[in-house]
Amino acid sequence: MVSDSIHSALACDDILTEILLHLPEKHVFKFILVSKKWLYLICDLPFRRCYEMQWGTHTRLFGFFVCNLLYIDRPQGGLRRPRYEPALPLLSTCKEGDDLMSSGFLRKLGYFIDYSDGLVLCGRHPKNYYVWNSVTKHRCLLPQPRKHYKCLCIAFITENRGEADGDMVYRIVRASCECKVDVINTISIETFSSMTWTWKQSTLVCSSDFSLSPWTVGTVIDQVIYWFGTYRSLAIYDPGFRERSINSIKLPVGQLTYDYEDSILGESSDGLLQYGQSGKMGLEIWILYKEQATVTDRYEYRWTLRHRLSSKEMSKQNPNSGIRTKEPQVLSFIYRNSESVFIRLGSNIYLCNIRSKTLAVIPYHCDGVCIPWDSCKVVPYFQKIWPYSPFPHPSNT
Repeated sequence: MVSDSIHSALACDDILTEILLHLPEKHVFKFILVSKKWLYLICDLPFRRCYEMQWGTHTRLFGFFVCNLLYIDRPQGGLRRPRYEPALPLLSTCKEGDDLMSSGFLRKLGYFIDYSDGLVLCGRHPKNYYVWNSVTKHRCLLPQPRKHYKCLCIAFITENRGEADGDMVYRIVRASCECKVDVINTISIETFSSMTWTWKQSTLVCSSDFSLSPWTVGTVIDQVIYWFGTYRSLAIYDPGFRERSINSIKLPVGQLTYDYEDSILGESSDGLLQYGQSGKMGLEIWILYKEQATVTDRYEYRWTLRHRLSSKEMSKQNPNSGIRTKEPQVLSFIYRNSESVFIRLGSNIYLCNIRSKTLAVIPYHCDGVCIPWDSCKVVPYFQKIWPYSPFPHPSNT
């Protein structure tokens, strides 16, 4: 009788789901071997979302994608990529990354552009774009954009999964970096939606005289896009706002980084935009706060310094890092993390803890490829750790 009641309970999806939600990841993942039904239940998006709300998102560092900016906007007769240099180098940090490099699949993806929620956007500007899922190994060729932009910046927005087939819903925004001044300032953009599978062109009104920084990638927080602009400015575009406009604010000026060389954007631990800049003297991290304006529906913005770390402090805490002779280059934030940042010293990549001022070297494998660091964008790729079911729902079979 007891065994029958247990079997009946486990046969109920609601009861089984409630049990699995209370188990740690290492146990849950073992249960995908019980049956196809258990596999589908654990891999299903509603369960994954409930599990991540309770236990947090589980990711691992897959490696660092590298894009050589010298080849992105190659003019006619300009610099060509040599055959021995891969279009999409990967600095692998795990076995799966090593296997991907040796498979030769990266040659089919073009250049790295951006990634969001595990999906990778790649291709060759300005016509061919792919969205690639490193978990399912599915590569999707997008239709060619309608507009040709000589110089552009881009943003990759993921939202949720479609109800029909479980695919990720995403949008890609291409923005022209040539701001034309007529009666008003305008910026032309083109947006692709995976729901409609089409590109749609529109025009944004600029709040001031500025232009976007070419060949940069936007940071997306709560569906709002933040782009670097020229002359130390930041552009803010909310696709959901009823007015088709784009705002511009000035970037902060720090004490250590008035001679800054590199800058990055990311999402802070409290869900705000954070801005990092590095130079010879060290690095600084700023947080952007926004407050509702009293008169209009728009926001007022202010920068607040969150962390400051000098090169002397890093050198003192990490005497064997070589920071005395090499200038630190800030590479990337970690998603929703305000205390750690990836930096480069020479050919070494470190995880820098801002509070403890310590550097932890990140071992990587690049298959003997020589990386021209000064002309490259290096982005860490975190792969979501969650099993994937190739089977349909048992009730549909």
